[in-house]
Amino acid sequence: MIPDWSWIITPDAIVVLTRLENGKFLVFRQRKYAVNGISYAPVGGMLEPEEEPLSAAKRELLEEMGCQAGAWIPLGSFIMDASHGVAMIHLFLALKARKVAIPISDDLEDQELLILDRNELSRALFSGKFKEITWSAVVSLALNYLSQGNHDLPEVGK
Repeated sequence: MIPDWSWIITPDAIVVLTRLENGKFLVFRQRKYAVNGISYAPVGGMLEPEEEPLSAAKRELLEEMGCQAGAWIPLGSFIMDASHGVAMIHLFLALKARKVAIPISDDLEDQELLILDRNELSRALFSGKFKEITWSAVVSLALNYLSQGNHDLPEVGK
């Protein structure tokens, strides 16, 4: 360990891109305190103590968007900042999602739910509307998965 090295300790987290049964995607348009201006964002949140990533992803999707998904694709787990000890982020694609409840948002920032088709989502990604790297990563990995017909990743938690 290096003396006087700055470490940032945060809980592990999940980020979920949500695709509805009709093939469209749900994202938020919102303000975040550390982001300049408006950003698009998928569902995300921290894991509770002892919580598994997929359980957290399902919980956050239900809480934030009021949805449940018929299939879950794990898109990978990544260290947020290898130099400072920041959390592990687990990325998921939620497929065949449908509204089952009223969202319970605990975010302090203003947000609006958007429904985007695949072209709109892709344009938003490449025009920089997802202003946080994990948000961009989950959208990029999900679009790649869907466009490649890449079905070698196992579905989990149906």
